Amino acid sequence: MTRSNLLTKIQFLTLALVANLAAIMAKAQDGAADLKVDVDVDKGGAMGDGWMSNPLVWVIGALVLIIIIALVARGGNNRD
Repeated sequence: MTRSNLLTKIQFLTLALVANLAAIMAKAQDGAADLKVDVDVDKGGAMGDGWMSNPLVWVIGALVLIIIIALVARGGNNRD
């Protein structure tokens, strides 16, 4: 058997092994869907009804950050 023929067989065996492992992993994911899990994500923190998830808070925060960056960038252009 030549060296290149042996390498081709090794590559084919490796590819077949990887394909089988991928199929096994995919089937393992199907089995996990049957579990009955009850997850309660409502923690009711100290600030109330999740104000950080409100998009208006993020928009206002981004605007304030942009204004602060603009003011800091303009601050060095004093003409005396």
